[in-house]
Amino acid sequence: MPAAVVFAGALALSGCASGGGDASDSAAPADCASIAAQVRDISNGVQNNLAAPPSLDELQSYLGDASSRTDALIEDAGDDSALIDSLGEFQTALNEVSTYADGLEEVPSEEDPSAMTIEQDPDQLAEQQAAVQEASAAVGASCDE
Repeated sequence: MPAAVVFAGALALSGCASGGGDASDSAAPADCASIAAQVRDISNGVQNNLAAPPSLDELQSYLGDASSRTDALIEDAGDDSALIDSLGEFQTALNEVSTYADGLEEVPSEEDPSAMTIEQDPDQLAEQQAAVQEASAAVGASCDE
């Protein structure tokens, strides 16, 4: 048992020694990966809310929150210009979705005229979702550079 503890300690120590001693080097990729994961989360939420919005007001509120979260991520990106640029492109995609959502209308449902539904063109919806997904993927790709 003591030999295993010594061996594990040696492995941990050698890992620290091989890291170069600069904590910022190892922290930067994790920060970028964390930001990319948060962007994927935002992207998935936007796509889902866009596909089945409960109401136009709730959709716009969600899009506003997504934009605010993205602004915070841009601030957290530090001086990583590739990450900041890709986050800016993601923010642009969110702005375009918001503009698209501004043009949507709630109309009475054919099945239940007392219930409201949101009319969307399937092609335009797919374009908006694809743009958000591509911009999200670009954020992840910027971490690999």
